[in-house]
Amino acid sequence: MKKTMPLLFATALALSTAAAIGGAGCKTTSSPGTQTDDAGIKVAVKAKLASDVRFSTLTNVAVNSTNGVVTLAGQVGSEADREAAGQLARSVKGVVRVNNELQVEKK
Repeated sequence: MKKTMPLLFATALALSTAAAIGGAGCKTTSSPGTQTDDAGIKVAVKAKLASDVRFSTLTNVAVNSTNGVVTLAGQVGSEADREAAGQLARSVKGVVRVNNELQVEKK
């Protein structure tokens, strides 16, 4: 019994050390599947904006997606365009929320 205790302690120590080292290598806060979905969401939102006649010539609208939360930034011509862009982004599959930071150009 006395010889097994040090062996059990050493095994437990080795396993906890391996778990700590293994966990330290993973620095991302989202899974690879989520990262892929965000890339797909970003492309889908940009495609929807490009296919809409009102936004087809807009090059100064940035689209980002993190964990399904889409952020729109840049300038649009009117408040109606700003709202429409937000609605288009919300219609994309996988979008959880839209942060519409689009600014209306002053005329």
